[in-house]
Amino acid sequence: MKIRTSVLPSGDFTWGIHKPEFKVKNLRKNDYISSLGESEDKKQFENHANFPHYDINDEKGETIYEIPNPFPFLGVTYIIKKRADENAMRPTSLMLPDKPAASFFQSLKNWSGDYKFSKNQLKEFMLNMPEPFLIAIATSSTDPEDLSMLAQIICEFVMDKYQDEPTGLVYKKNAKGNYVPAIKNKSVFKALINNPALPDNYKNIMVLKPGVQGDSPIVGEWTEKSHVFEYLRTNSYIPGGHYAANMANDHIRYSLEDITKHDICAMRGLYYQRIYINLALNLGINVNEKRKNLSEKSLESLRIKILKKIKQNKKNSASAASLWGWNYGFDFAPSKYRLHASHQQIHQQYAMIPANFSATQGKNDIYPFSYGDLVSDFISQYKKETGKNFFDAYIKAIKSNRRTDGKNDKEKSLIIFEDENIMLFVPKAQTSQWEVQLMAKNKVGNILETDGKTRDSLDTGLFIGAKVLHGLGAGMITNIECSKRFNWENDDQRLLYRLLPKLPYSGGSFTEAQLRWINDHYPEDFATACKKMLERLIL
Repeated sequence: MKIRTSVLPSGDFTWGIHKPEFKVKNLRKNDYISSLGESEDKKQFENHANFPHYDINDEKGETIYEIPNPFPFLGVTYIIKKRADENAMRPTSLMLPDKPAASFFQSLKNWSGDYKFSKNQLKEFMLNMPEPFLIAIATSSTDPEDLSMLAQIICEFVMDKYQDEPTGLVYKKNAKGNYVPAIKNKSVFKALINNPALPDNYKNIMVLKPGVQGDSPIVGEWTEKSHVFEYLRTNSYIPGGHYAANMANDHIRYSLEDITKHDICAMRGLYYQRIYINLALNLGINVNEKRKNLSEKSLESLRIKILKKIKQNKKNSASAASLWGWNYGFDFAPSKYRLHASHQQIHQQYAMIPANFSATQGKNDIYPFSYGDLVSDFISQYKKETGKNFFDAYIKAIKSNRRTDGKNDKEKSLIIFEDENIMLFVPKAQTSQWEVQLMAKNKVGNILETDGKTRDSLDTGLFIGAKVLHGLGAGMITNIECSKRFNWENDDQRLLYRLLPKLPYSGGSFTEAQLRWINDHYPEDFATACKKMLERLIL
């Protein structure tokens, strides 16, 4: 095939193996031999190996597996055989350690011995610390005492005079004459309000209570077995704004450890409902409900009406596709590098993508970007070149997977969980080191084509995927939906979700900027680690 993909039309994966040998002409003129140090028994160490006197011939390099991503626009994954072989011996060790307990005040107390610090002295310590140290405490401390004191330093609170507890924020006029919360250090504040160890009362007052972050209207709510607010964000980079389905302030969920299936269904339920209603309004379909959610029966009836209307007139929709994403977790470096975009509380964001816009040049040869279009364009090219449907071949390749290292005595399956509607699996070519994907098995390309059972399966898959990754230690996960446009008829494209953890020591560099993803485990072994974790979880 001319297309760079690992999925063959036969329904098999293909990948390459590099076994490099180095033959290098030595062009160095000078030697710079120096001491590196010595061992405990006084053995001397020098850097002779760095300055050979000869050319380098036939030296063996690392064996590397090169796996083209099934989707060419996502690049290629490289697996370092030596490291992957080591991890294959113990796949369940593919976990991150728990976050260590850390307390600034307790460290001071341990250092001082018998001396007892007063509350005012501890406050003075913090007041005199440089900002990078305060950010480190705000992100890393697990001590509520640290975080409460830090909150009192950077915020002005209305205090309960009897219990000496905050009841609200003090508001002051800014340079424009508007009243805003009196926050003395916004960088520390942002780090602090994302720390799960901050006492819940402070979380509620500083960031969770509706209105404390601004005047974004709450236009939806879910109260059945969970509590979620749907905010409308009009100050959005997405044309037409976006919606945020946030866990309400009386259902605090900073950790995936606390989230329930009902919470996921509530957030996703608001997503399905909003997209369906907005589509209906754009298409001239009447929606009578006011100040209440649609019943499951009404939602399904509305979905069918929309599908029929789009089929009658494909160009009649002002919104051509949906956008959905979920950032879990947050981190903020003392150097002020924001390591993950997120929001307090577990939440999901979604929007409608317009069908068109006015081009500045030409005759509207471009149209608004949708991530799913990248897949649509590719599978059309795949069908044209091979005569086969890509997703049929992809699903077959996943189910008949062969181990990357070719060994037959170890686990070969990539599938973590599946039912009759969906498949949760480890992609053969992971981009994020721990990437997991969720895919519809049936001919479903967007949420408008999902019936109630399929929607429940998708919610279950996202819930399990998030729980498994969290159980393995993932603290920051980006989740995105890849779907086809509502008025696109090709029934090969499957609705796909990518769960992309960010791992320590794995920041992006020029390698990732070139879409070259480096991994030190085989995807089959990570799938094993995920399945073992799923067995341990109580869901």
